Parts: sequence; structure tokens; C-alpha cells
Amino acid sequence: MPLEDAQLVCRALTGSEDAYREIVLRYQRPIYSLILRMIRDNAQAEDLAQDVFVKAFAALKSFDPGRKFSSWLFKIAHNATIDHLRRRGLETVPLESADEEQVDLLSVLPDRASERPDSAFVRGSLARAIGEAVGRLRPEYREVVLLRFQQGMMYEEIAEITGLPLGTVKTHLFRARKALCRHLAARGWTPGAN
Repeated sequence: MPLEDAQLVCRALTGSEDAYREIVLRYQRPIYSLILRMIRDNAQAEDLAQDVFVKAFAALKSFDPGRKFSSWLFKIAHNATIDHLRRRGLETVPLESADEEQVDLLSVLPDRASERPDSAFVRGSLARAIGEAVGRLRPEYREVVLLRFQQGMMYEEIAEITGLPLGTVKTHLFRARKALCRHLAARGWTPGAN
């Protein structure tokens, strides 16, 4: 039976290399994936992900076992990514436009259980369109979208990781969804159109 994160941290603190390795194995992909989607550069995402683990292991003694380890680790990743984006001075393209209507994304996603080749093509095209739309979001919107929908985190966890008030997290998600829908609608992805 796999160890809980808190147990792994305790073992790592006693010097267990296996515990350190297990922590990396559990979290390297989600941490790298979040960073990559935020900065959109493979090499820099790999470097930042490594830095996150180095920082986390150096600060492991400060981890409070009463809290969720993944949130603590994602907070370190958040801070490293935001610092990187600030240093780069990343510019974003706004997606908001007052004249476009909101689209329900779930209604345009096909049912994978009955997928035909043409619907697989449509799904792939939609996935690329969504990826492009997410990439064009303001960084603070992109981050909450990725934490919520890619990592499956609850609003409270996102607030803890980003340091934003819960209401701001909800507002960012609402605005991000609205911007995503507008972007997709502008490219022909409306309910029932495909």
C-alpha cells in the first residue's frame, strides 16, 4: 500500500532517498505540466520544475503535516512560475470582447464511448483550440484554470496555492471560462455547430 504524502515527508526528513524519489515520481508530471502550460517553453519548464523540487526539499522541514502536501508543493511551483513570468515580462492577448455570446463547452465535447473517426478529428481540433485559448489567457486566469481543470483542485486549494482570496479565485475562473467560450465561439466552436 502506497504511503501517504505526510509519511513520505517524514521519511525524507530522516534521510530516506527512496522517499525523496517517490515524492518526485508522484509530482514531477503534474508540476511540470502546470509550469509548461503557464510558460509554454519545454526547456524552461523542465528547469523550473527541477528548481521547484530543489526548493521544496530544501524547505521540507517547514512543511506543516497538518496541511495538504500537494498544495504546499504547488504553492512553491506557483511562486517559481510567477517569478519567472515577471522576469520575462510576458505579454498576453486579451480574449474578451463585449459582442460575443457565451458558449457551453460541455455541449460541444463529443462522447468518447461512441467516437467515430470524424468525431475523433473534431475532438482533436477542439482540444487544440482549447489549448490555444488557454494559452492566450492572462497568466493569473490561465493558472487557476489549469489548477482547477487539469489538476482537479478545489477552489480553496487554489486560493491557498495562489495566495488569492477565495472570491478572487472564483472571479478569475468565471472570467477565464467566459474568455475561453468567446475565443472558441469566434473560431466556430458553438453548441451544435460541430
